[in-house]
Amino acid sequence: MNAPVKTDSLPQWRLDDLYSDRDDPRIETDLARAQAANDELARLKGRFVALRGDPLRLGELLDHGIGLYEAATNGLWAVGAYASMAASVARDDPAWSKFEADFRARSSQIAAESLFFTLELNQLEDPEIEQAFKAHAPAARWRSWMRRVRLSRPHELSPDLERMLLDRGPAVANWARLFDETLAKLTAKVGKDTLTLPEALNRLSDPDGARRKQAAQGLAKALEERTPILGLAYNTLAFEKQVEDRWRKYPTPQASRHLSNEVDADAVEALEAAVVEAYPSVSHRYYRLKAQVMGRKALDYWDRNAPLETLAPKTYGWDEAKAMVLDSFSDLAPKFADTARTFFDQPWIDARPRPGKQSGAYSHPVNSERHPFVFMNYMGERRDVLTLAHELGHAVHQTLCSPLGTLLADTPLTLAETASIFGEGLVFERLLAGASKAERRGLLAGKIEDGINTVVRQIAFHRFETRFHAARVAGELSADEIGAVWLETMGESLGPAIKLNAGYEHYWGYVTHFVHSPFYVYAYAFGDLLVRGLMEKRREDPVAFAPLYEDLLAAGGTRTYVEALRPFGLNPREKAFWAAGMSQLERLVDEFEALV
Repeated sequence: MNAPVKTDSLPQWRLDDLYSDRDDPRIETDLARAQAANDELARLKGRFVALRGDPLRLGELLDHGIGLYEAATNGLWAVGAYASMAASVARDDPAWSKFEADFRARSSQIAAESLFFTLELNQLEDPEIEQAFKAHAPAARWRSWMRRVRLSRPHELSPDLERMLLDRGPAVANWARLFDETLAKLTAKVGKDTLTLPEALNRLSDPDGARRKQAAQGLAKALEERTPILGLAYNTLAFEKQVEDRWRKYPTPQASRHLSNEVDADAVEALEAAVVEAYPSVSHRYYRLKAQVMGRKALDYWDRNAPLETLAPKTYGWDEAKAMVLDSFSDLAPKFADTARTFFDQPWIDARPRPGKQSGAYSHPVNSERHPFVFMNYMGERRDVLTLAHELGHAVHQTLCSPLGTLLADTPLTLAETASIFGEGLVFERLLAGASKAERRGLLAGKIEDGINTVVRQIAFHRFETRFHAARVAGELSADEIGAVWLETMGESLGPAIKLNAGYEHYWGYVTHFVHSPFYVYAYAFGDLLVRGLMEKRREDPVAFAPLYEDLLAAGGTRTYVEALRPFGLNPREKAFWAAGMSQLERLVDEFEALV
């Protein structure tokens, strides 16, 4: 179908199986339970170190203490998820922003009382913990969580300093809130239309070049007007990070993210090197070919994601997208489709674009006692179908590992993107299989662009962050200086066939990951190339692959990325692993070139 999707009929979630409103008494009940578990845990302060010579009693206490810690986490995460999700569809409502901020402050105070816990656990030596696990076998189930706690051991501060950082965390978080609210209120004057940020970004894929240019220039102007606020927020958060990293003795700005991802810096550097080396053969060559197809020597930046055909792009109704996702997931294994179907049958997806709703997409896991919720802005284009598959991949992953409990199900970002990107790949295979020869070129272009956006562009984002944080050491960067770093890194990745016209220097301002999760972005490239390796294994033996893949997802965060991939015979520590993934993307460009 090619008719515009009627967004008014798209689903909105209902959060009332969490809480009905801000004054729902269940909020206070859950916070009271979290407080009670936290208070009981606080009464154990000092006992873990005191029992270091008694493995049996220490093992029993570890099992009990971590259980209390998880119970407190469940209560806080449930209310926190509600506050975050409700606010994300009402960024124009100050009451929800206040609720979210007030909860963050209250949660911080509750959590501060158990701050001693991980600090005290890290006073124990590895052999003492292992002996306790052996003496009291039930405690051994926490081994992987303990491994992750121990990673931060060299970077911990005194209890007083840790408490101070925790107490001031909500105030620091308000800089990210300011960034979000500024973007949520952004409107761009585009011709006779006034567009929100998601609408303006969506129009950059319009088949009409004049409409793309209008949207790009309107968005550039809107971002430029807001760069004083966006730049101040970004500079301030980067400086906050510098101070904390210095006190914690992290060697680089990226180090804390590598630690939380349980990934070696060498592996990320190998990933970055493999992608950068492939810039000329993948992104530079593709955009040169695309310019040729469009009868141009070079493309303006607003043409980067333009459809190849001037006709209106094919659109997909919600029911059509739903069927494609479920059929694709079923091809992998019925369990994946059955799990995803629940999210359509229940009001657990918010797909309807509307004023006040922030841009982006996510699947929020809440906690292991609840179900995830999926958030996106569905416009009916091919990318929206793939985004739906992406977020439902997350939701299936979060559901499959939830029996482990909240602490063990929590998955590092590098593995957390596996199911989502795999879901996208399955749906694309279905789209390509049903395409005519005429449609195939457009689908290949879309797939290559998705790969460039997920791998090449995210590594370029990572390099932008690296250079920005390095420059921030010398002092605050002006909006012009930030824009110069942006143009430099984007230009390297896109190549000479993309013109970075005036106005593009402000486009860093809509990338919220830079303020919410510094150095998060490489996880997308990590996940994409990792999934390319997994999909090759599936092609070799689909029947044997499915149970291994389900086992990988169900393991949540209990395995490192190296352990998780070992059953598939994949070694992500080798640069050749990442280069092989880029070679697959290069082969898609070869296929596209043959159709030019």
